[in-house]
Amino acid sequence: MLILGGKMFDFVRAGAAISLALVPVPPALAQSGSSAPVVVTVDPSKPGSRIDRNIFGQFAEHLGTGIYGGVWVGEDSPIPNVRGIRKDVVAALRAIRVPNVRWPGGCFADEYHWRHGIGPAKDRRVTINSNWGGSTEPNSFGTEEFMDFVDQIGSEAYVSVNVGSGTVAEAAEWIEYMTADPATTAGKERAKNGRKAPYKVKYLGLGNESWACGGAMTPEHYTDVMKPFARFVRNYNPAQTGAEAMQRIAVGPSDDDPAYTDGVMKAWKSHDWSWNIEGLSLHHYTTGGWPPSYPSTGFDEGGYARLVKATLGMDALIAKHSAIMDKYDPEKKVSLAVDEWGVWLAPTPGTNPGFLQQQNSMRDAIIAALNLNIFARHGDRVRMTNIAQMANVLQAMILTDGGKMVLTPTYHVFKMYLPFQDATLIPVRFDAATYSQGGITLPRVDAVAVRDKAGQLWLALTNLDPNRPVRIDAHFAGLQVRAARGEVLTAPRVDSNNSFEAPMTVVPKPFAAKAIKGGAQIELPGKSVAMLQIEE
Repeated sequence: MLILGGKMFDFVRAGAAISLALVPVPPALAQSGSSAPVVVTVDPSKPGSRIDRNIFGQFAEHLGTGIYGGVWVGEDSPIPNVRGIRKDVVAALRAIRVPNVRWPGGCFADEYHWRHGIGPAKDRRVTINSNWGGSTEPNSFGTEEFMDFVDQIGSEAYVSVNVGSGTVAEAAEWIEYMTADPATTAGKERAKNGRKAPYKVKYLGLGNESWACGGAMTPEHYTDVMKPFARFVRNYNPAQTGAEAMQRIAVGPSDDDPAYTDGVMKAWKSHDWSWNIEGLSLHHYTTGGWPPSYPSTGFDEGGYARLVKATLGMDALIAKHSAIMDKYDPEKKVSLAVDEWGVWLAPTPGTNPGFLQQQNSMRDAIIAALNLNIFARHGDRVRMTNIAQMANVLQAMILTDGGKMVLTPTYHVFKMYLPFQDATLIPVRFDAATYSQGGITLPRVDAVAVRDKAGQLWLALTNLDPNRPVRIDAHFAGLQVRAARGEVLTAPRVDSNNSFEAPMTVVPKPFAAKAIKGGAQIELPGKSVAMLQIEE
């Protein structure tokens, strides 16, 4: 429920459609900036769609220090590692149960040739990363290292093949190398390089941003190029059948451009037995304008409000592309994979601008929570997302500097949201109230409820207002609430961040609500994200 122009709106789902229904609004709540409690009503008797754990996916591109330094340090490094992969980073990622990792890009993927990154280190080809800073690419982190990495963190592999500058044969041979029986020539080569059993490749990206860095293709040309990849790039792992079968994700739209959504889905609608796709990608960043110029530290409240407003546009964006997909796929067989999202800010001063390094603040944690809430509400169509990126690049989970590592506020949000993985969405009605800054009016509060896989009820709350706490009266239809407790993430300022010198500035703290008749009373601090376990 939102208040717009003094009127209250409720989100109403009818079948696959979502509409806005006007309902009466109490006068006290119609006033912008009212100090009246925000009323949140949760109805556990009407469960909604499943929230796929893959919406918490990660993205690791050969970009800046995202791989080299962030994940890979080499076996000879004094930094503790397992087969060259950082122990501290692995432990941190295991703790947030990363469901999938997209690799090797990004724009890098459409210039990546997999044979450069297999075999003995002395035989690997050293190239130039022409997409990101012109840095030297040693190809030390290749197929074996990536598959070892996802195994160490307990994740699935999302491999993007080279559609832009590569060939169907090259991509087909790569997946054959990874998945074929060890009795085959490809399997023998894999075994020679240290892995006898086939790898599991759960997700296959059929190119990246083919409308731009991936080849500047029209939707029609892309679909013609993509179909042979969807046909001939086969997974030979005998364990990958049924629910474990490899899923192919085609290139979809950038931002609100409908051309790729319509073009690819139109082609999918008329596909025959010879090819298919299971997903369509969407790329959308919170930038506040192009090129990205908002600083990651030292920003004012106006900059905060503008970026939060831009983030909230993700909801309408997904609704727009979902509606196009519904025309061709009303049964929602093809998922919408938002496999690049996050805050894209100005590079940290003094760093290589091609490395896309930025700090991560309390603002970014709020933006992460708002996006995750949006994805959860669209769980019937959005079944995968990948934040950009995992380490040291853009809105990262982790920052490293030599042997030092720090967890970002965004990381802590992902950990707090663990109950959402494969949970069931529970309907929530609430008046959002308003927060205004510099001519921008935003909802003051956001709320999402879920039942996790064990049947436990959770309520996620975000206070967008950086200055004022808000009282929330949460009511749970048909339930007697004994207690509501969990964690809250807040900070002294919206630009507060975790540095190597002060890594604990923005960390979750224990948080509890007061049980009241039929629910709970919650005092939510300004600029905060809370996750509460509701004890029935």
